Amino acid sequence: MASAAKTEIIEGNSANIAFTFGQTLDSLPHSHSIPIVFLITDDISEQESLKSLITRQGWQFETFESARESLARPQPLVPGCLIPARSPWDLNGIEEQKQIARERAEVPIIVISRYENIPITVEAMKAGAVDFLVRPFGNEVLLVGIRETFERRRLALQREMEVSRLRNCYASLSTRERQVMALVVSGLLNEQVGGELGISEITVKAHRGQVMQKMKADSLADLVRMAAKLHLAWKPKSDPCVALRA
Repeated sequence: MASAAKTEIIEGNSANIAFTFGQTLDSLPHSHSIPIVFLITDDISEQESLKSLITRQGWQFETFESARESLARPQPLVPGCLIPARSPWDLNGIEEQKQIARERAEVPIIVISRYENIPITVEAMKAGAVDFLVRPFGNEVLLVGIRETFERRRLALQREMEVSRLRNCYASLSTRERQVMALVVSGLLNEQVGGELGISEITVKAHRGQVMQKMKADSLADLVRMAAKLHLAWKPKSDPCVALRA
């Protein structure tokens, strides 16, 4: 039997963050899953007009007078979008939008303006906006755009939830089980895995069974897909073999 190879698992801090994220999502009550629209404007008439339109759809609605105020509000884990309703001539508005895009990259932005200005429109799109609407426009145009952002965010949240669930499962694996998983999904047979780790084939099978159970994998192909979502890879070295996060 080959001598036991030293194996190191290298993990990023993002995994630990994701565990908390996943647990938070799972614990959210159903009533907190209602989509939400955030509006940034200091125009009272704009606030009242959009509030009436949004709440009639059964969505949540919140208004802020500045980007700083909106960023101070904890981001809920529900589909949502942000609507800055400012003059396109206001360069501070573009800078605030860039700040939002940097700090809340996961939130889709729909810009509303009362003036058409192509250079500013281009700047707004570069600053992270998914759409730029110039008044006057029909309410349905805005509602369609909002629904599209909700669907985009919903799908992103689903992916994040799935990865968070997988990371929670992965965190439950022992170091040896992680080593076995990394080698198995790389295509090695049980005998080869045993040779790499310096353990018997029977022991490999036992660890492999635990990995399948803890990861809730139905098949090897399922486990390989999970490893791909977690960006796990096995990089052989002369000694040791290393399980890495890509």
